[in-house]
Amino acid sequence: MKPIDKTKRGQTDTLTFEYELEHAPMKVWRALTEPSLLSRWLLPIANLHLEPGAAFTFQAPALPGWDGAVHCQLLESEPYRLLRYRWVVGDMDTVVTFTLEPTDVGTRLHLEHSGFRADQKHNFGGARYGWNQMLDRLFGVLGSDA
Repeated sequence: MKPIDKTKRGQTDTLTFEYELEHAPMKVWRALTEPSLLSRWLLPIANLHLEPGAAFTFQAPALPGWDGAVHCQLLESEPYRLLRYRWVVGDMDTVVTFTLEPTDVGTRLHLEHSGFRADQKHNFGGARYGWNQMLDRLFGVLGSDA
């Protein structure tokens, strides 16, 4: 199961991916919102609350030049349909949006990561690579008994 990269060619502002999943929206939603499941495919997380304005942090292992923290703020949450949050790493302040759409066989998951500045082409490329890696792990979590 591979994503369809729908990112518009020639721009470096917004990444767009789409995934056809054989899992019900409720199961996909759990993988996007339950800390124990998020930690298995995205990054370890603490204190996730699904109220707009709530702050939370993903914590990756530190790397040279980065403490590993991804500071987030929930912007919007509609259970089983939409999850949007700010994604802040250093001076990169972007927005991640997951949209879930029921299909005859499961869920169409749409991921948009937007707000990259013109001087953040390296971050844009890194995010494209990273989302592909992380979403491969999401498929594994969804395929388990989670």
